[in-house]
Amino acid sequence: MLKIAVMGGRETVMGFTALGLEAYPVADGTEARQIFKTLTRDRDDVAIIYIEENLAQELSAEIDKFKDSPKPAIILIPGREGSLGMGLSALNAAVERAIGTNILENN
Repeated sequence: MLKIAVMGGRETVMGFTALGLEAYPVADGTEARQIFKTLTRDRDDVAIIYIEENLAQELSAEIDKFKDSPKPAIILIPGREGSLGMGLSALNAAVERAIGTNILENN
């Protein structure tokens, strides 16, 4: 059975356990890198990884390696401080890669 994981600050991720997701509270970028490596390289049962945007900034090089991979899908979520706009930017980039133009952009 495929799993869904969520990484971020403790306050952000612990509520996801009630939904059956695997929560990985992390304190800093070093810990986040180690957990991300485990989820993406050492496990083949993780289909989706939600990552808090502030951590995604620190893991951008690692996340970029999976932007064209169907599994695991990496989805950026806002943290307690609010959205940094990275999730929407990633969605716009994925749409543009898929169809050649960004149909979501407001002009």
